[in-house]
Amino acid sequence: MASIKDVAAAAGVSVATVSRVLNEHPSVSADARQRVMAAVQDLGYRPNAVARSLRTDQTRTLGLVISDVLNPYFTELARAVEEEARALGYSVIIGNADERPDLQDHHVRTLLDRRIDGLLVSPTDGGSPLMLDAVRAGTPMVFVDRWIPGVQVPVVRADGREAVWDLVAHLCRLGHRRLAIIAGPAATTTGSERVDAFRDAMAEHGLPLPDAYTGQGDFQAGSGRRVTEGFLDLPEPPEVIFAADNLMALGALDAVRARGLRVPDDIALAAFDDIPWFVHTDPPVTAIAQPTGELGRAAVRALVDRIEGRPPASVTFAARLVVRRSCGEAAPSSPSPVQRSTS
Repeated sequence: MASIKDVAAAAGVSVATVSRVLNEHPSVSADARQRVMAAVQDLGYRPNAVARSLRTDQTRTLGLVISDVLNPYFTELARAVEEEARALGYSVIIGNADERPDLQDHHVRTLLDRRIDGLLVSPTDGGSPLMLDAVRAGTPMVFVDRWIPGVQVPVVRADGREAVWDLVAHLCRLGHRRLAIIAGPAATTTGSERVDAFRDAMAEHGLPLPDAYTGQGDFQAGSGRRVTEGFLDLPEPPEVIFAADNLMALGALDAVRARGLRVPDDIALAAFDDIPWFVHTDPPVTAIAQPTGELGRAAVRALVDRIEGRPPASVTFAARLVVRRSCGEAAPSSPSPVQRSTS
């Protein structure tokens, strides 16, 4: 394997000049830079990344801690993050928190020990002391999808309130009145935001939301099954179940089918976080879609801005309702738009 000395000899320059070229130092002449890069290519030289990071205090590596790698939403998000980071010259190390604050902190600690240049986090709770310490220490950080209120870190997320209102309006047009929700964890911003948006939309449409129609989930399939079984055992079960994420929707679907019931004939189902396999279920699931790829790419750009000394910006995208046939729709086409009253 070629060494930096071999590159220097082939290019007819000093080892220091080769080092400056590889570290993009502006003091090197164009001729010397061209000869060094030609020698690097001819010899197949690969810089030692560890040694280089010790000299530059940068590893060109980002950390990403996601809430649940088994959730297709976060899988798609991670892919977008990796692609955008690679395009900007960075690598990504991913940690899966599995919706557990202790695992989240384990991955954050490990990534910081590996001297990553910056950290992308989708927090599993309201804020661990470890993450808050990292922010106070000046670690470049961006929250993606979820955030910790009051912490001065850029946030890249989707706002789902209007899409939830559109969903409730759509269900009302279909004649549904008894709507239930499987909520996400209250300790997460997305969990509390979605249930609040649903409750507000129900109130605007003059619909009650009894306590019995609000079930507490954890953004995983098992809780979707458990809460749905409770709904189905009620003397007057709901007509529609709205699951606040895709895995809880899958659990809800399993519970309905285990009772020998059918969607939407016996009970309707809608979900937050549209994913590709929703079009392949029978019937296809009506869902609220987030621009996941755009979220991931924007989060990387914000973090790289912070690392490279440019002012990072928070970004908020809009979620949207995707109408299919799991709520009793007669056809897969979208309904006519509903104008929200501003009076």
